[in-house]
Parts: sequence; C-alpha cells; structure tokens
Amino acid sequence: MSFLKVQDIQHIYFTKASATTALSNISLTVEEGEFVSFLGPSGCGKTTLLSIISSLLKPTKGTVLLENKPVSTSKNEIGYMLQQDYLFPWKTIEENILLGLKLSKQLNENTKSAALNLLSQMGLKGVEKHLPKQLSGGMRQRAALVRTLATEPKLLMLDEPFSALDYQTKLKLEDLVSRTLEVYGKTAILVTHDIGEAIAMSDRIFLFSSRPGKIYKIFEMPEDLKQLSPFEARNHEDYQSIFQTIWKELESLEPAKE
Repeated sequence: MSFLKVQDIQHIYFTKASATTALSNISLTVEEGEFVSFLGPSGCGKTTLLSIISSLLKPTKGTVLLENKPVSTSKNEIGYMLQQDYLFPWKTIEENILLGLKLSKQLNENTKSAALNLLSQMGLKGVEKHLPKQLSGGMRQRAALVRTLATEPKLLMLDEPFSALDYQTKLKLEDLVSRTLEVYGKTAILVTHDIGEAIAMSDRIFLFSSRPGKIYKIFEMPEDLKQLSPFEARNHEDYQSIFQTIWKELESLEPAKE
C-alpha cells in the first residue's frame, strides 16, 4: 500500500463564459519518507495539484488517499510551506511557531518544548521574542518551517518555498530542510520551477506538460546522488547530464514562439 495515492485526477475551472481543464488524468503514488518534485512549464497545474492533494481544493474528478484514507479526513496530517512565510507581523516568533499547535488544539508543555527545541536546531535560538520584521528572509522561512513541522504532519507540501531568497541563502536552506525532513522521516512534495533544485533535493521528479496538465515523464534520481545533501548533489558527476536531459524535455514542452 502506497503512503500517498493520487488516482485519475481531473480538474476544470469554470467561469460564466468558459471551462478550462487545468489537470487531466493525473495518477501517481508517493512512498513514505520519499521526497518528490513537481516540475513543469508555468500554467501546467502543479500548484492546483498540490492544493488538491492537501484537500484545499476539491477535484472535478478523482481521489487522493493518504494512508488509504481520503485526504479530506487528514487535514492535520498535512503541512504546507509557501513562497512567502506568512508569519503574522504583530506576533513574536514564538507565538507564530506555536500557532498551528494552538489552532489544532495540540498545544501543551511537551509540544511547546518540542517546537522551541526545533527552532533552536534551525539556528534560531534567541529570537523567540523577536517580531518577524527583525529577521532576515531566510530566518523567517526557517521559522515558517518550524511552525509547519511543529504539528508533526505526515506529509509536507512545499510550494516554491526558496524562490524569493537570494541564491546563497536558498542553497543553505535547501540543505537544512532536506536534513531536517530526513531526521524526522517526513514525506515531502516540492513544487518548483528550478531544475537544479528538483534534482538536488528529490528522489523522483514528475515532469508535467501543460494545458491541460499531465504527467509527461518521471525521472528517478541515481541512488548515490540521493544520499548526498542538496549542495553536494549539485557537484555530483551525474548532476549536469540529468540537468541537460530535463532541460531539453522542458524546452520541448514550451509552446513555440511566433
């Protein structure tokens, strides 16, 4: 039994004047502890599929099962990390990271202690009473990750969480997130436009074609590359050839320019 099973997903956006098929016939599985990426041209429905998997959006057709149960019954078991950190500017970092626990009625001395300990592991010890504006973008994203992990979700959804950061911070945060998810045995799905990021962080990459979004190809990363940190993976001997292969496939999916 697969940890996550996405079956025959189709999604159509309706307006008064038209119906646009965003996703067509999407079926995939993700195993427990696996890190997969969704990669593809803009408008191929990656974020729509992420929203369906996290049950924020009900598909027109198809089912999504997490541990053989509909995702609509698993809301507290799915964590979401976005491009923006969405920390409340008027709340301290401590108040922000405990918010998910509070809303899901899981806040107690043990869960609070675990969240603060995780904050410390993320290199943010001593910022508990700071406001978000006192932190850099990378620090805020780390705090947002702590808030997401504090509720102990079984599945983590990452929607371009590093794209707004400078390159050096992005590389450091990729390593930190990858290591943290491995330590906690988390399963994760990353939506990204960055081929290098997908290769460096993933076990498998799902390449989508657009209009309507379909799974075009699946790339399995070499076993020895999977064992490396994202930073080290970028220096692996196979990295460049995998990058070129995916690049060419992506180029073939882009609409021809007139």
